[in-house]
Amino acid sequence: MAKTVSGARAGLSVLWPGLAVTVAAVVVSMAVAGLVPAVSALTVAVVLGVVAGNVPGFPVSARAGVAWSARRLLRAGVVLLGLQLSVGQVLGLGAGTVGAVLLVVVVTFAGTVLLGRLLGVSRGLSWLVATGFSICGASAVAAVEGVVERDDEDVATSVAMVTVFGTVSMLGLPVLFSAWGLPAEDAGRIAGGSVHEVAQVVAAASPAGAAAVAIAVVVKLSRVVLLAPVVAVVSLLERRRSAGGGRRPPIMPLFVLGFLLAVALRSSGVLPEVVLGAAKQLTTLLLAGALFALGFSVRVKALLRNGPKAFALGACSTILVTALGITSMLLMP
Repeated sequence: MAKTVSGARAGLSVLWPGLAVTVAAVVVSMAVAGLVPAVSALTVAVVLGVVAGNVPGFPVSARAGVAWSARRLLRAGVVLLGLQLSVGQVLGLGAGTVGAVLLVVVVTFAGTVLLGRLLGVSRGLSWLVATGFSICGASAVAAVEGVVERDDEDVATSVAMVTVFGTVSMLGLPVLFSAWGLPAEDAGRIAGGSVHEVAQVVAAASPAGAAAVAIAVVVKLSRVVLLAPVVAVVSLLERRRSAGGGRRPPIMPLFVLGFLLAVALRSSGVLPEVVLGAAKQLTTLLLAGALFALGFSVRVKALLRNGPKAFALGACSTILVTALGITSMLLMP
């Protein structure tokens, strides 16, 4: 017992500097988002992470705790994200919109993997970008990175691409909505069907009004639900490749299963609104901390080294998901 306690204390002593840095980054991110509502706390967190991770002389003692935050906080945040969606909300979208969501995810995922091969991008990076761009950004990258062969640079590059191109979509779509004079419902469905991160979806739909944001979030979370089957399929393919030996990835990470259980719990109607509201706030805090940590892992030099091919893949995938999101959501109401 004494050894266990001493081991836990030793582990905490290694982690606490990085945890303190992560908490401070979350506080700053939330403060900036509060002062500038048009800027998401999650976007601020990623930017802070990239800056901190590339500052010469940043305390080495903080790196272990930040790395711990990247995986643990993101997985906890994804699980709690399930409490924001019920089966009834998905069914309420209608068959056309649900079909459009399926089309966007499947075609974007398969198309991005194919584009990765054509561009000569590594298999691991292609899988990560395909999952992140077709489903839910960094959260999806975190889900699939545990079941594919990849290196840390692939993960960092994927997160960077999600941040860069998701931000471009977040800023560009409202301009299109305004120019085309789209009603709030159509604007929300397109934003939810084509933008990468949940927070970026909210920001993209906000100029069209609260009604647009409401439907955008439901459409986006409907894409998130597809994370489970996509991860399972990718894992089965990877297990087949490694059948002759080596590491066999899990069919589905436990936290993805936890997300589905959270959706089921929300659908049961047993949780009061006060609990759901608190869970939503906690989700934002957890994801902000996780995205700071993921941004911290981005090495600008490595990103520039991978740059041209990764950038081309991210650009092509963004064009694909945006085109699919616009056409399918307008033609399949």
